[in-house]
Amino acid sequence: MSDLLLGFMAIGVMLAFIILGMHIGIALIVTSFVTVWAMRSPEIAARFVGAAANDAIRDYLFGVVPLFVLMGMFVSVSGVGRDTFDVFQWLLRRLRGGLGLATVGANAVFAAITGISIASASVFTKVATPEMIRHGYTPRFSVGVVAGSSVLGMLIPPSLLMIIYGVIAEESIGRMFLAGIFPGLLLALLFCALILGLAYLRPASIYASGHAAPAAEQDTETWRSATVKFFPILVLIVLVLGGLYSGFFTPTEAGAVGAAGAFAIAIARRRLSWRKLWNVLTETGYVSVSVLFLIVAASLYSRMLALTGMPAAITTGITEMGLGPWGFLAAYLLIVIALGCIIDSVSIMLIMLPIVLPIAEAFGMDKIWFGVLTVVAVEIGLLTPPFGVSVYTVKSALNNPSITIRDIFAGTLPFVLVMVFSLFVLAVFPGLSTWLARM
Repeated sequence: MSDLLLGFMAIGVMLAFIILGMHIGIALIVTSFVTVWAMRSPEIAARFVGAAANDAIRDYLFGVVPLFVLMGMFVSVSGVGRDTFDVFQWLLRRLRGGLGLATVGANAVFAAITGISIASASVFTKVATPEMIRHGYTPRFSVGVVAGSSVLGMLIPPSLLMIIYGVIAEESIGRMFLAGIFPGLLLALLFCALILGLAYLRPASIYASGHAAPAAEQDTETWRSATVKFFPILVLIVLVLGGLYSGFFTPTEAGAVGAAGAFAIAIARRRLSWRKLWNVLTETGYVSVSVLFLIVAASLYSRMLALTGMPAAITTGITEMGLGPWGFLAAYLLIVIALGCIIDSVSIMLIMLPIVLPIAEAFGMDKIWFGVLTVVAVEIGLLTPPFGVSVYTVKSALNNPSITIRDIFAGTLPFVLVMVFSLFVLAVFPGLSTWLARM
């Protein structure tokens, strides 16, 4: 049996393992180990595993993962999410759909200091959803806008998916962060345009009464109180992103400074008891170890694929098929979106990128632009059935059994369509993703 055929069989077996419920990291390691064993010998397979474990995460750069996760955890417990929503709610209180716009704006700001979509979905389900329902918005729209806008957390930097892509593609994480700024802002603006369009053209789709709800009851807020609430958030964003983009901090140093700043905010607000601190540290450990273990598994998987010669063979095959770069890109994005219906975001990137990156490079595609498109396509999977991680996160955080999973998926559908449109725009205009990163 040829090495190439073994490689294709390994991918099929690995996908079967994942669908049957095996952890993605275990599936990657087991199939890679067995495939190398079949191609060469058990000794070489054992050395492959050892080399992947030794080489994959020993670099100083990988400290960025636990540090940004720690910053996000401190931000979540400090009450910054609620304050951000309160400020946007007050600023947009006179507009139709104002609470929906406030949720998008607060999610965008929250994304700039956490980088984890699941954290955004969990926080704003508890903060924004009850407020919107209380002010006359339909439950379906209320949960839809929370789940839909939570995906901004994986695009607006700092982003965990951008870090993972940078590691796999061997691309600068700092440049990947820069590349996510305009696409993230574009997506947030498109979400706002969608909400305004629904509020003015089809109010029955978002208001339970079929017409515009009264202005939100936030007139007790003042410019002074809003500034006091927003100031710590602004300082943290400027400290982390400003230091990173000015070149004063490396990504790892920015993560450390951000974690320290978020810790100081939590302490200053008296939101961090010893029990909460322990929970934050243990949760950071769980998330970080999970991500780093996946990176180790992906390293072994990539080496196995290279040994089989599969990336080169697929590149040659696609070139001979005459699809061209645009045909390849369209097929790739469709596959990623389809995989998002059954597999989580990180798993999709770990499985697909080692195969498609050599093809993208063969077509002369910019890896930063390709990375932005990948993250957007992967994020669509957070909102699509049956997997929809953000949807299930919203459901688990809700204290309202009358709102079903089906309601949440239906509420996110308009936001999925907007994301597909934004994916098309970013594909047609690569400069939106690359010009800031290449400065």
